Amino acid sequence: MIRLFLLSQGPSRRTFVATTAAVGGAVVVGGLVPGPFELGAEEAAAADALPSSRVSLTVNRERHTVTVDNRTSLLDLLREHLDLTGSKKGCNAGACGACTVLVDGRRVNSCLTLAVRLEGADVTTIEGLADGDELHPLQQAFIDQDAFQCGYCTPGQIMSGIGCVQEGHTGSPEEIRESMSGNICRCGCYVKIVRAVQQTAHRK
Repeated sequence: MIRLFLLSQGPSRRTFVATTAAVGGAVVVGGLVPGPFELGAEEAAAADALPSSRVSLTVNRERHTVTVDNRTSLLDLLREHLDLTGSKKGCNAGACGACTVLVDGRRVNSCLTLAVRLEGADVTTIEGLADGDELHPLQQAFIDQDAFQCGYCTPGQIMSGIGCVQEGHTGSPEEIRESMSGNICRCGCYVKIVRAVQQTAHRK
């Protein structure tokens, strides 16, 4: 009698869960939730398309107009679209300074700067410093002071150093170090980098 009573109480919890899952799967398969193959061609293309914009800017005294994904950084625009690979991708988070360039005369971390926000901007990279065979004074100072080893951070260091000089933060080695603190040199050439910036500032 007890056994018959238990069997008459309806489905067990396990049976209920299994049945619910099966019904849910049937609903999805049945088309109530459209899959990617059920979208029209135009809807599928719109879903796949990434938002993009045209941007015109001057890079190293040359005008460029490019169409880029709205998420493209200035660093990726320079390296991937304009083949200017002097600016290095280090941390890609704005913490090392290897990607430093000048935008309208001010130093920025290009990895954190959206390209689409630079309409009409004037960008200078390490490739745009020399005048023919004549190096920029800070480039020459880095050679004179032996201010690099592996050289990976050097483009960003030089661009940041130019900003440091232009901003007038060269009154003392301590001021230079503070102004250049956003640029990391894993080889530890900080003393010689400071000397190179001092040499350039004195010749200004």
